[in-house]
Amino acid sequence: MTVVTRFPPSPTGFMHIGTARTALFNWLYAKHNGGKMLFRIEDTDRKRHSEEAVEALIRSMEWLELDWNGDIVSQFASQARHVEVAQELLEKGEAYKCFCTPEELDEMRTKTKAEGKPTFYDRRWRDSDATPPEGVEPVIRIKAPLEGSNTVADQVQDDVTIQSEQLDDFIILRSDGSPTYMLAVVVDDHDMGVTHVIRGDDHLNNTFRQNVIYDAMGWDKPQYAHIPLILGPDGSKMSKRHGAASVEEYRDTGYLPEAVLNYILRLGWSHGDDEIIPRDKAIEWFDFKGIGKAAARFDFDKLENLNAHYINEADPQRLIDLCLPFYQQRHDIIPDEQAQKRIMQSADELKSRAKTLLQFTDESAFYAKTVPFNYDEKAAGLLDQNILSALQTALSNLNDFTSENIQSTCKDIADEKMDGKLGKVAMPLRAALTGTTVSPSIFHAAEILGKAETSARIQAAIDHA
Repeated sequence: MTVVTRFPPSPTGFMHIGTARTALFNWLYAKHNGGKMLFRIEDTDRKRHSEEAVEALIRSMEWLELDWNGDIVSQFASQARHVEVAQELLEKGEAYKCFCTPEELDEMRTKTKAEGKPTFYDRRWRDSDATPPEGVEPVIRIKAPLEGSNTVADQVQDDVTIQSEQLDDFIILRSDGSPTYMLAVVVDDHDMGVTHVIRGDDHLNNTFRQNVIYDAMGWDKPQYAHIPLILGPDGSKMSKRHGAASVEEYRDTGYLPEAVLNYILRLGWSHGDDEIIPRDKAIEWFDFKGIGKAAARFDFDKLENLNAHYINEADPQRLIDLCLPFYQQRHDIIPDEQAQKRIMQSADELKSRAKTLLQFTDESAFYAKTVPFNYDEKAAGLLDQNILSALQTALSNLNDFTSENIQSTCKDIADEKMDGKLGKVAMPLRAALTGTTVSPSIFHAAEILGKAETSARIQAAIDHA
């Protein structure tokens, strides 16, 4: 058997982190077993459908580098097939027309609620010979089992059983002739040859209802794996108030896709004590046994630490390329060839300091600046003319402009003017060269900038002060 999984998001908004993890688990299981993952847009709800959301879903999948097999399928495009199956169920006696009015349904709902029963529809049209009322377009309802129990053999949750009385005769075709989600997803999964349905455990109740359709049609059911939800750090449902909510927000706040994937993989799945799990190892190791039953809590500190690891491991040129939009957005600069060369020379230190690409951008942007440039408020307050003039003279006389010699020169000035406090000299130098108070080693930075550029920046700072 070829394993076939599917990623079936609804195009009603951005791809949140839980949806991304569902996509990842489906992708990994298919890859691990040499199978296929299909991509289906569940767009039967036309009122909430958004083409912009479809594009955002595709962008997120591409950014995460989660590829799929075949073309993206629209569920709405298969509506005729869904209706065909509903009619077949009707003809087989596995479904029936229900002519209840909205008022009757409201009465049933109120009565059932008062009685504390799990369902509200009383099945009055299930075996009725009554003459249908005029002017009422019927819905089609499935005949759910009335007795016994129903069990889902779940790959994560183990066997889960409910009593048939908990199932209702739910609608599969609306009065306007449109199929419901319950019908559409079963027909699509069957027709697309899906063998494994991997989704959040909030869908477990749907599974029992969908299995009614599988049984009524005599179709083989897929294997199910219902994975635990992702909660916020406080234990409540993950939402935007906890921080970045969409995959694209993580991209736009400076996270690498491999860090996000590694982190969401570990939310609910484990392989021993391994925390750093590259993509190839994830494919090799992934199985259902590693998925826990308990909900996982999102920890932004852990994600940030993973991101720092992957930044430190990344190719410097790739990081610069990824940061180009950030240089423009945050600093209104585009590093030219010379600036990029300077950043490359400082890359190891920049990478070791950065937890996000935004931090990498902010601490390297000064390499792309040209004098005169602006100083932030703290830096402007450190531009001591006395110290800067001494630096200008001493550094201009250096024959071998290395970080060691620059630091030694600064120490000499500190001994002479600041009671040996090197920071009192280094901070004005940092402010002059970077326009900020945060940067990699300022002595190494000065060496990378070179004597001429360092002198020009010191002079500009003197003139500004």
